[in-house]
Amino acid sequence: MVRKVLAIALIILGVANLALGATFTGLGVAKRAYVQEAMDKERITLTLSEEQIAAGELVDTAAEAQAAGDLVREHRHEMGTYDEILGGGRFNPENPQHLVYGQALNLENYLYLAVASFGLTLVAIGAGVSMLVTGVGFVIVGAWALARRRNTAAEGLIA
Repeated sequence: MVRKVLAIALIILGVANLALGATFTGLGVAKRAYVQEAMDKERITLTLSEEQIAAGELVDTAAEAQAAGDLVREHRHEMGTYDEILGGGRFNPENPQHLVYGQALNLENYLYLAVASFGLTLVAIGAGVSMLVTGVGFVIVGAWALARRRNTAAEGLIA
């Protein structure tokens, strides 16, 4: 009786893992597409070659966003530190140098957030696939245990 309960519990856990795995994988794929689509709308072409730009390519992958973010950071550092740009004062939205620095900081943060988002979607997809594989394994082992129990019970009746 205990083996039967454990086998059924294993099958139920397997089905639950399959459902969770499908959910994680689906969400990961959907959010990855969302981030890619959002980046395409921004039409960023930093670090892309002239041929890539002519072909209509845009920065829309983690590697491309990382490279573009690094370039923006490099250029922003060449301008000076935040304190140096402000000259010890406060941010002045009418000062073009302050605006350029602020926009560079915004773009850099946007690109690095995209890199992190792409990474997080890969984690969700990886976790989902792992849950799917585990769920299949649980269902197989649970079904095997139930079948083995039935075969053992049938053999006991025949003998």
